[in-house]
Amino acid sequence: MAETRTYDDRDGWIWFDGELVPWRDARVHVLTHALHYASAVFEGQRAYGGEIFALAQHSERLIRSAELLGFSIPWSREAIDQACRDTLAANGMQDAYMRPIAWRGSEQMGVAAQRSRIHLAIACWDWGAYFGEEALARGLRLEIASWRRPAPYTAPTASKAAGLYMICTLAKHQAADRGFDDAMMLDWRGQVAEATGANIFFVKDGVLHTPAPDCFLDGITRRTVIRLARARGVEVVERAIWPEELEGFEQCFLTGSAAEVTPVGAIGPWRFEVGALTRQLMADYASLVRAGRASGPAATA
Repeated sequence: MAETRTYDDRDGWIWFDGELVPWRDARVHVLTHALHYASAVFEGQRAYGGEIFALAQHSERLIRSAELLGFSIPWSREAIDQACRDTLAANGMQDAYMRPIAWRGSEQMGVAAQRSRIHLAIACWDWGAYFGEEALARGLRLEIASWRRPAPYTAPTASKAAGLYMICTLAKHQAADRGFDDAMMLDWRGQVAEATGANIFFVKDGVLHTPAPDCFLDGITRRTVIRLARARGVEVVERAIWPEELEGFEQCFLTGSAAEVTPVGAIGPWRFEVGALTRQLMADYASLVRAGRASGPAATA
């Protein structure tokens, strides 16, 4: 069901700079540096049965992302982990999507903002299947985005930085306007990169192929699925993939904390089956995040 509530007018609690505050009171000033210059980093993570999956990895990446943008978050990884748990508990949730975000404040206005205070907030809410339950059965329909992922020498592409998602929003909106579920983005070289908010995998002759993450995030879910596949004896090849290769792939799926493991049925003119390997990895991932182990060969970090 489509979300009808706005995100600023809800009951609940948000962890904000060290304390839990009522949801509607979690506010920032209009002259906050992050709003004008995108000096913010964030994480997306999910809780299953009251446990936040890969929590320490997400907190560590948040800290690294901030460092790549030139600022330090004034809380340790352990403190961020606990703040996430406290937020989940305060909202009385077991299954939830969580959004920690760190940003430069309003002490300075202009491109330079070295003296700005660094803030941290954490929210959580109920969020079912990111693309909807129907997509899990039929597979997503993707178009090929006109926007491309930037080269690593033009932006801090290893950071989960808010500014890097501007072109993702543009590509996502364009795809939706044309009747697609999402878009596949190429990189600056014209190679396959990822979807607008998830990594991408392809299957051919029982082998899993995925683009090497040299200009986009090496997702936590991406790495988890690679481990799950290898634990089942599936060969995984990380390499450059060109669009003209799509014709030869049999299956395709996306991975991400929000998307989890979601099958793709079509990209532009190319069609894919929602096949056995895709279904198996969907099941393995669901079992891992909910029970702490894969349904079959163990997947260890």
